[in-house]
Amino acid sequence: MLGVSLGASAVYSIIRIVDRLTYIAPLSQQTATLNPTVVADRPWLDLLYQLYYILSPLIPALLAVHLLRRDPEPHDIGVDFRRPVGDLWRGGALAALIGLPGLGLVWAAQHLGISAKIVPEALGEHWWSVPVLILAAIENGVLEEVVMIGYLLTRLRDLNWGMWPAIATSAVIRGSYHLYQGFGGFIGNFVMGVVFGYFFQRTRRVMPLIVAHSILDIVSFVGYALLKDHLSFLN
Repeated sequence: MLGVSLGASAVYSIIRIVDRLTYIAPLSQQTATLNPTVVADRPWLDLLYQLYYILSPLIPALLAVHLLRRDPEPHDIGVDFRRPVGDLWRGGALAALIGLPGLGLVWAAQHLGISAKIVPEALGEHWWSVPVLILAAIENGVLEEVVMIGYLLTRLRDLNWGMWPAIATSAVIRGSYHLYQGFGGFIGNFVMGVVFGYFFQRTRRVMPLIVAHSILDIVSFVGYALLKDHLSFLN
Protein backbone atom coordinates (compact mmCIF):
# COMPACT_ATOMS: atom_id res chain seq x y z
CA MET A 1 0.00 0.00 0.00
CA LEU A 2 2.72 2.47 0.96
CA GLY A 3 4.70 1.55 -2.15
CA VAL A 4 1.97 2.83 -4.44
CA SER A 5 1.09 5.91 -2.41
CA LEU A 6 2.75 7.87 0.38
CA GLY A 7 5.74 5.58 0.81
CA ALA A 8 6.74 6.36 -2.77
CA SER A 9 6.22 10.06 -2.01
CA ALA A 10 8.57 9.73 0.97
CA VAL A 11 11.31 8.27 -1.22
CA TYR A 12 10.85 11.10 -3.73
CA SER A 13 10.99 13.72 -0.96
CA ILE A 14 14.22 12.28 0.45
CA ILE A 15 15.79 12.54 -3.00
CA ARG A 16 14.37 16.07 -3.32
CA ILE A 17 15.87 17.28 -0.04
CA VAL A 18 19.28 15.92 -1.11
CA ASP A 19 18.83 17.90 -4.32
CA ARG A 20 17.95 21.04 -2.36
CA LEU A 21 20.85 20.68 0.10
CA THR A 22 23.40 20.24 -2.71
CA TYR A 23 22.00 23.08 -4.84
CA ILE A 24 23.96 26.28 -5.28
CA ALA A 25 21.36 28.41 -3.45
CA PRO A 26 20.81 27.94 0.31
CA LEU A 27 17.71 26.02 1.35
CA SER A 28 16.07 29.15 2.81
CA GLN A 29 16.31 30.87 -0.58
CA GLN A 30 14.55 28.06 -2.42
CA THR A 31 10.80 27.73 -2.94
CA ALA A 32 8.41 24.80 -2.47
CA THR A 33 5.13 25.33 -4.30
CA LEU A 34 2.37 23.04 -3.04
CA ASN A 35 -0.32 23.59 -5.69
CA PRO A 36 1.41 24.77 -8.87
CA THR A 37 -0.13 25.48 -12.21
CA VAL A 38 0.68 22.97 -14.97
CA VAL A 39 -0.19 24.81 -18.18
CA ALA A 40 -0.73 28.48 -17.39
CA ASP A 41 -1.55 29.43 -20.98
CA ARG A 42 -4.54 27.02 -21.21
CA PRO A 43 -6.67 27.30 -18.07
CA TRP A 44 -9.19 24.68 -19.20
CA LEU A 45 -6.41 22.12 -19.61
CA ASP A 46 -4.83 23.18 -16.33
CA LEU A 47 -8.17 22.49 -14.64
CA LEU A 48 -8.22 18.97 -16.06
CA TYR A 49 -4.70 18.36 -14.77
CA GLN A 50 -5.63 19.66 -11.31
CA LEU A 51 -8.71 17.41 -11.12
CA TYR A 52 -6.61 14.43 -12.20
CA TYR A 53 -4.05 15.15 -9.49
CA ILE A 54 -6.86 15.37 -6.93
CA LEU A 55 -8.82 12.26 -7.92
CA SER A 56 -6.05 9.76 -8.72
CA PRO A 57 -4.47 9.73 -5.20
CA LEU A 58 -7.84 8.79 -3.72
CA ILE A 59 -7.58 5.30 -5.25
CA PRO A 60 -5.06 4.03 -2.63
CA ALA A 61 -7.30 5.40 0.13
CA LEU A 62 -10.33 3.56 -1.26
CA LEU A 63 -8.24 0.42 -1.67
CA ALA A 64 -7.05 0.65 1.93
CA VAL A 65 -10.62 0.87 3.26
CA HIS A 66 -11.65 -2.02 0.99
CA LEU A 67 -8.81 -4.27 2.16
CA LEU A 68 -9.51 -3.59 5.82
CA ARG A 69 -13.18 -4.43 5.35
CA ARG A 70 -12.37 -7.63 3.42
CA ASP A 71 -10.33 -9.09 6.29
CA PRO A 72 -11.74 -12.23 7.96
CA GLU A 73 -12.41 -9.92 10.92
CA PRO A 74 -13.29 -6.61 9.25
CA HIS A 75 -11.64 -3.51 10.72
CA ASP A 76 -13.69 -0.38 11.33
CA ILE A 77 -11.43 2.67 11.23
CA GLY A 78 -14.22 5.22 11.55
CA VAL A 79 -14.42 6.54 7.99
CA ASP A 80 -18.15 7.24 7.97
CA PHE A 81 -20.75 9.90 8.74
CA ARG A 82 -22.31 8.29 11.80
CA ARG A 83 -21.10 11.01 14.20
CA PRO A 84 -21.05 14.25 12.21
CA VAL A 85 -21.29 16.68 15.12
CA GLY A 86 -18.64 14.95 17.23
CA ASP A 87 -16.32 14.49 14.26
CA LEU A 88 -16.63 18.17 13.29
CA TRP A 89 -15.91 19.63 16.72
CA ARG A 90 -13.09 17.19 17.42
CA GLY A 91 -11.62 17.85 14.00
CA GLY A 92 -11.85 21.60 14.58
CA ALA A 93 -10.18 21.29 17.98
CA LEU A 94 -7.35 19.19 16.52
CA ALA A 95 -6.90 21.70 13.69
CA ALA A 96 -6.51 24.51 16.21
CA LEU A 97 -4.12 22.43 18.33
CA ILE A 98 -1.88 21.71 15.34
CA GLY A 99 -2.39 24.83 13.25
CA LEU A 100 -1.60 27.64 15.67
CA PRO A 101 1.81 26.32 16.82
CA GLY A 102 2.43 25.19 13.24
CA LEU A 103 2.42 28.78 11.99
CA GLY A 104 5.15 29.62 14.45
CA LEU A 105 7.15 26.57 13.39
CA VAL A 106 6.95 27.53 9.71
CA TRP A 107 8.18 31.04 10.50
CA ALA A 108 10.98 29.79 12.75
CA ALA A 109 12.14 27.08 10.32
CA GLN A 110 12.48 29.52 7.45
CA HIS A 111 14.32 32.10 9.55
CA LEU A 112 16.67 29.41 10.85
CA GLY A 113 17.43 28.43 7.26
CA ILE A 114 16.18 24.83 7.59
CA SER A 115 13.15 25.21 5.34
CA ALA A 116 12.39 26.40 1.86
CA LYS A 117 9.90 29.22 1.38
CA ILE A 118 6.48 27.58 1.25
CA VAL A 119 4.11 28.83 -1.46
CA PRO A 120 0.75 27.15 -0.75
CA GLU A 121 -0.68 27.79 -4.21
CA ALA A 122 0.20 29.22 -7.61
CA LEU A 123 -2.86 28.43 -9.71
CA GLY A 124 -3.59 31.95 -10.90
CA GLU A 125 -6.89 33.79 -10.72
CA HIS A 126 -9.50 31.55 -12.35
CA TRP A 127 -13.11 30.85 -11.42
CA TRP A 128 -12.09 27.34 -10.46
CA SER A 129 -8.98 28.15 -8.39
CA VAL A 130 -10.61 28.27 -4.93
CA PRO A 131 -12.84 25.19 -5.48
CA VAL A 132 -9.79 23.24 -6.69
CA LEU A 133 -7.79 24.30 -3.64
CA ILE A 134 -10.60 23.14 -1.36
CA LEU A 135 -10.83 19.80 -3.15
CA ALA A 136 -7.04 19.41 -2.98
CA ALA A 137 -7.14 20.04 0.77
CA ILE A 138 -9.85 17.41 1.27
CA GLU A 139 -7.96 14.94 -0.91
CA ASN A 140 -4.83 15.41 1.20
CA GLY A 141 -6.85 14.77 4.34
CA VAL A 142 -8.52 11.63 3.03
CA LEU A 143 -5.39 10.07 1.54
CA GLU A 144 -2.99 10.78 4.39
CA GLU A 145 -5.27 9.97 7.30
CA VAL A 146 -6.82 6.83 5.80
CA VAL A 147 -3.48 5.37 4.66
CA MET A 148 -1.01 6.65 7.26
CA ILE A 149 -3.29 6.43 10.29
CA GLY A 150 -6.24 4.13 9.71
CA TYR A 151 -4.56 1.55 7.48
CA LEU A 152 -0.94 1.59 8.67
CA LEU A 153 -1.63 1.68 12.41
CA THR A 154 -4.23 -1.06 12.05
CA ARG A 155 -1.84 -3.29 10.13
CA LEU A 156 0.98 -2.67 12.61
CA ARG A 157 -1.37 -3.56 15.45
CA ASP A 158 -2.22 -6.80 13.61
CA LEU A 159 1.54 -7.50 13.59
CA ASN A 160 1.59 -7.00 17.37
CA TRP A 161 3.51 -3.74 17.30
CA GLY A 162 3.29 -1.64 20.44
CA MET A 163 1.26 1.57 20.32
CA TRP A 164 4.16 4.03 20.48
CA PRO A 165 6.51 2.26 18.03
CA ALA A 166 3.62 2.14 15.54
CA ILE A 167 2.75 5.81 16.06
CA ALA A 168 6.41 6.84 15.75
CA THR A 169 6.83 4.84 12.53
CA SER A 170 3.74 6.41 10.98
CA ALA A 171 4.86 9.89 12.07
CA VAL A 172 8.36 9.44 10.62
CA ILE A 173 6.95 8.38 7.26
CA ARG A 174 4.52 11.33 7.34
CA GLY A 175 7.36 13.71 8.04
CA SER A 176 9.53 12.11 5.36
CA TYR A 177 7.15 12.75 2.49
CA HIS A 178 7.12 16.43 3.45
CA LEU A 179 10.92 16.73 3.35
CA TYR A 180 10.72 18.38 -0.07
CA GLN A 181 9.66 21.48 1.90
CA GLY A 182 12.76 21.32 4.10
CA PHE A 183 13.32 20.12 7.65
CA GLY A 184 10.59 22.36 9.04
CA GLY A 185 8.05 20.36 7.06
CA PHE A 186 9.44 17.14 8.48
CA ILE A 187 9.32 18.33 12.09
CA GLY A 188 5.83 19.84 11.87
CA ASN A 189 4.32 16.81 10.19
CA PHE A 190 6.09 14.39 12.51
CA VAL A 191 4.48 16.14 15.49
CA MET A 192 1.14 16.12 13.68
CA GLY A 193 1.55 12.40 13.03
CA VAL A 194 2.19 11.69 16.71
CA VAL A 195 -0.87 13.67 17.83
CA PHE A 196 -3.13 12.17 15.15
CA GLY A 197 -1.80 8.66 15.73
CA TYR A 198 -2.46 8.85 19.48
CA PHE A 199 -5.96 10.21 18.85
CA PHE A 200 -6.74 7.30 16.52
CA GLN A 201 -5.37 4.71 18.92
CA ARG A 202 -7.68 6.04 21.60
CA THR A 203 -10.83 6.55 19.48
CA ARG A 204 -10.43 4.28 16.39
CA ARG A 205 -11.96 7.05 14.27
CA VAL A 206 -10.25 8.57 11.23
CA MET A 207 -13.03 10.98 10.25
CA PRO A 208 -12.11 13.70 12.81
CA LEU A 209 -8.55 13.53 11.50
CA ILE A 210 -9.74 14.00 7.92
CA VAL A 211 -11.75 17.01 9.09
CA ALA A 212 -8.77 18.48 10.95
CA HIS A 213 -6.33 17.93 8.08
CA SER A 214 -8.77 19.37 5.56
CA ILE A 215 -9.34 22.48 7.68
CA LEU A 216 -5.60 23.05 8.05
CA ASP A 217 -4.98 22.78 4.32
CA ILE A 218 -8.04 24.83 3.32
CA VAL A 219 -6.95 27.67 5.61
CA SER A 220 -3.41 27.45 4.24
CA PHE A 221 -4.27 27.14 0.54
CA VAL A 222 -7.30 29.40 0.27
CA GLY A 223 -6.06 31.88 2.87
CA TYR A 224 -2.85 32.37 0.92
CA ALA A 225 -4.72 32.71 -2.38
CA LEU A 226 -7.03 35.40 -0.98
CA LEU A 227 -4.49 37.34 1.10
CA LYS A 228 -1.17 37.12 -0.75
CA ASP A 229 -1.77 40.41 -2.60
CA HIS A 230 -2.72 42.23 0.59
CA LEU A 231 -0.16 40.99 3.13
CA SER A 232 3.42 41.64 2.05
CA PHE A 233 4.98 39.10 4.46
CA LEU A 234 3.30 36.26 2.53
CA ASN A 235 5.38 37.06 -0.55
